[in-house]
Amino acid sequence: MTPAKLTTALLLCLLLAQPAWAEQPYQIVTEEWAPYNYLDNHRLTGMTTDIVQAIMALTGDHFETMVLPSMRSSQVLRNRPRVILYSMFRTPEREPLYKWVGPIVEEAIYPYQLASAAPPLNSLEQLLQAPRVTTRQAGLIPDVLQAKGFTNLDKSAAENQQLYLMLVAGRTGVIVGDTAAGVAYYTRQLHIAPGTLRQVPVELYRSSLYIAFSRDSDDATVTAWANALQHLRDTGELARIQQRYQQPASP
Repeated sequence: MTPAKLTTALLLCLLLAQPAWAEQPYQIVTEEWAPYNYLDNHRLTGMTTDIVQAIMALTGDHFETMVLPSMRSSQVLRNRPRVILYSMFRTPEREPLYKWVGPIVEEAIYPYQLASAAPPLNSLEQLLQAPRVTTRQAGLIPDVLQAKGFTNLDKSAAENQQLYLMLVAGRTGVIVGDTAAGVAYYTRQLHIAPGTLRQVPVELYRSSLYIAFSRDSDDATVTAWANALQHLRDTGELARIQQRYQQPASP
């Protein structure tokens, strides 16, 4: 083979070659965040879990799902190829980092205090001056609160359940961490009587939840998932899944 032909052959091989990971299946990661994605008797369930499974039933995908701590799942999405993460708030800062499928559901975050607390808090100014506002150690919500000027944050809760236990035990006066659906779920799980908690009428954050794909993800796969989600929306199946997890706590 002449040098010219050898060079042409090498260039052709380089053009046709794909990265080693290109043939690997996608890895789905999620975290414990009820009622969207959580373990129930060691079985992964939740609103978004059901939606992701319904999407894969339509696309024919069978990707493995791992449940990881919040910070770890975000690191995997940022640093590993061919990763899908759910559920994630889509923010301006995150927008260019990932490819997005959604929205799945729009949610808001409010603070909560005991209904018996006196005086009741009703404004952002009162929240900023409260002795302590407890939230989780890491994640989007602590960052949002700090950006709003909260200097009274207690970020000692490693898990969502701790927020409610601390509030009921009198170890904090205000908690911030879950949507209304999440609060309903945890109060049921912890057998906190209806009416024990009061939602402070200050919306601290509102956004929509999405499925995030790592930037290297194939556009055809992302589009297939987006089309499948739209099919679930058009047929009413998306609303039916959402309603299963948005039922209020029984009195």
